[in-house]
Amino acid sequence: MRNMWIIARRELGSYFTSPIAYIVVAALIALTSNFFSLILFFSREATLSYLFSNLITIMLFVAPILTMRLLAEEQRSGTIELLLTSPINDWEVVWGKWLASFILWLFILLLTLIYPFILKVYGSPDWGPIWSGYLGLMLMGGALLALGVFTSSLTQNQIVAAVLGVVITLGLWIVGGGSQLLSGPLASFLNYLALSNHISDFSQGVIDIKHIIYLLSVIFGSLYIATRVVEMRRWR
Repeated sequence: MRNMWIIARRELGSYFTSPIAYIVVAALIALTSNFFSLILFFSREATLSYLFSNLITIMLFVAPILTMRLLAEEQRSGTIELLLTSPINDWEVVWGKWLASFILWLFILLLTLIYPFILKVYGSPDWGPIWSGYLGLMLMGGALLALGVFTSSLTQNQIVAAVLGVVITLGLWIVGGGSQLLSGPLASFLNYLALSNHISDFSQGVIDIKHIIYLLSVIFGSLYIATRVVEMRRWR
């Protein structure tokens, strides 16, 4: 466990010693600020549900960018061999790298907390949907980042990892649309598999254990498979 935190701290340092973190954070805050202003101006509602939807849509593309280098760069540079031959478990490597990206995501969410307090100053927001919405953002962001770590474990090329990540996340996002052409258990399965069907309830103030289990399953499942991929490289 200690090694996982060491790796996470190292990766966080790598984020902020390169322009990636600054560009992503600045771009997301600029976009969310504009969305917040426009939504508030046109809707005249003290709600963040529309902002949450836009932020998750943006993360479908940003998460693969944040995670594309985590394992792919280690493989390209050969430093993955040093990690695998050191007294560190494979799962600690994978989880440590995911944890670094997740902490960065939490930092971005922390910066957006100014929006609900602006609503408090100028209106009377319903705090239930706001805090449950943030819970949904945390879990969905964690799931998207875990998928990104998985795709980063598959290749040495960061661009390929990012493209694979976008393809997989978008595929999981829209797969529920196929249920309209089907019926029965298969349609229900596709509906449950779709990422898009597990976020909207949070912004409405509904915390359904079904959604939490699904998103946690995506996180654990993606990181488990990524660990197995890394483990296979140990025996090559």
